[in-house]
Amino acid sequence: MKKTSAEQNIYDGLALIADPIHQYILFTVPKDKSAKSAGEITEQHIIDSPWMQRLRRIYQLQSARWVYPAAEHSRFQHSLGTMHMAGEFAKSIYPSLSSVCKDVPSCHYVEELLRLAGLLHDVGHGPFGHFFDDNFLSNWSLTHEIVGQNIIVDKLGDDLARVRRSPSGGFSRTERMDAQKVAYLIRMPEDGEEGRPPRWLQMLRQLFSGVYTADNLDYVQRDAYMTGFSLDMVDIPRLRYYTFFTREGLTLHQSGISALRRFLNARLNLYTNVYFHRTTRGLDLHLQEFFHDTMQMILPANPLNNLDDYLQCDEWTLFNHVQNWLRSKDEQKKKLAAEWKKLHDREVKWKMSFVAEISLDQIQPGVGFSRAADYEQQIRERLPKPLKSLPFKVDLATQDPRPLNPITEREKRINIFNPVTHKTSPEPLLEIYRFIPARVMQFRVFALNHDHDGDLAAAAEKVLGSSAKSTLTNI
Repeated sequence: MKKTSAEQNIYDGLALIADPIHQYILFTVPKDKSAKSAGEITEQHIIDSPWMQRLRRIYQLQSARWVYPAAEHSRFQHSLGTMHMAGEFAKSIYPSLSSVCKDVPSCHYVEELLRLAGLLHDVGHGPFGHFFDDNFLSNWSLTHEIVGQNIIVDKLGDDLARVRRSPSGGFSRTERMDAQKVAYLIRMPEDGEEGRPPRWLQMLRQLFSGVYTADNLDYVQRDAYMTGFSLDMVDIPRLRYYTFFTREGLTLHQSGISALRRFLNARLNLYTNVYFHRTTRGLDLHLQEFFHDTMQMILPANPLNNLDDYLQCDEWTLFNHVQNWLRSKDEQKKKLAAEWKKLHDREVKWKMSFVAEISLDQIQPGVGFSRAADYEQQIRERLPKPLKSLPFKVDLATQDPRPLNPITEREKRINIFNPVTHKTSPEPLLEIYRFIPARVMQFRVFALNHDHDGDLAAAAEKVLGSSAKSTLTNI
C-alpha cells in the first residue's frame, strides 16, 4: 500500500543524537535538497559551526578530570544536553507563559529560542572553563557570558536569523529568530546597559538564572554520571511538571518541593565530593601560579577585539603550545612549560595538611567574610618561629568560580504556589536547605609536603577556635 504524504514526511527535517543522560536528543536538519539550496538554517548548522565544535576541545570538569578518570566529557556534550533540557521546559511552561504574557510569540518560536540559548550558553568559554574567567578574562572585566554574547551576535547572528523552526514545528510567518534575544537569555544586561526586553523574555531568562535551570539540571546529572558519583534519584520530570509561570515569575507548585530538595541535595553533594575534592582544589592552586602568564603569551589582547583568535583558543591548542615550549629558547616559556608538564603528569604540588568541615545548619548570615589570605596570615602568626616562612596556602571551598554556587544561594527566594490558598509567595531558599543535611563548607590548608602537618593543623585549629563565629558564618 502506498504511504501517505504524512507518513513519508514524519521524519523529514529531524535527527537524533544518542546521549547517556537523556537517551536521545532531537535536533533539526534540512528537510530536503531544495530547502538546503534555499538557504534553510537548522540546528544542525549551528551545532556543526566552528564555534560549537570548538567546545569539544574544552573539558567540562576543568581540573576534576585529573581526579575522576572517566570524566573526560566536554562543554560540547553538556551544551547539547542543555539545549534538550531547555526545549523540554519550553513545551511544558508555554501554556502558563502565554496566559501571563499575551504578547508572547508562538510556542515553536519560544521552544527554539530556549533551545538555541541552551545550545550556545557556554559558547564563550575558554580553556579550563570558569577558571579561565577568574584568572584571565577578568583582566578586561569580561566573563565567558559576555564573550559568548558577542559570538552569538557577531559571528552566529546571520545564521540564527535564518532559523525558521523548532523540532516541534515552524514559526509563525512573521517571526524571525533574533540573536540579541538569544544573547540576552545567557546573560542579563547590567544596570545602565541599553535595551529593555519584553516581559515574556525577562520571564524566560529565569530558566537560565534561577535555583534550578536548564544548565544545572543537565550538568548535575551529566557530571555525576561521568564521574561515577552516586546520586539519590533526581526527579527532573516531576520538577519540570510542577514548574510554571505566574505573574510573580517562574513558580514551583508545592507538590514539586520534594523533587527540588532531591536536586539541591544531589547538587550540594556533587560540589562537596567532585568540584571541591581536595586533589581538585590542590591542582587548581598549582594552576593559579602559572595560568595567567601562559594565557598572556597565547592570547595577549582583549578577546573581544579579535574573536577569530579566540576561536583557536581551546585546551588542545593550549596543550600543544606548552608542549612546544619545552624546547623553546625563551626561558620564561621553558619555565612555564615545566610547570604544565608537572600538571599534565599529575605531579600534585600542593598536599592537604588540614581540613575542617562546617555544615550548612551552622552558617548564619550577616558576618563579614574573611579571605583566604587573611586566614593564611593568622595561621602563620601562630606557627612556631622556625616555621614562620613555611610555604602553605589556605583554600576556602566556598569561593568557587562556578556561577550560582549553591553554597552562596541561601538568601535567594523561590516562588512557591500553595494549592490550598491558591496564592504564590517568595520563599527563602534557606528554608528548603534546612532539610538537606549536606556538609558543604570546607576549610583546607595545603603545603608542599606532609612534614609539618601537625604544626599547621594546630595553628589552623587555634585560628578557627579564636574566630569560630566569623568562620562559621562567612559564606
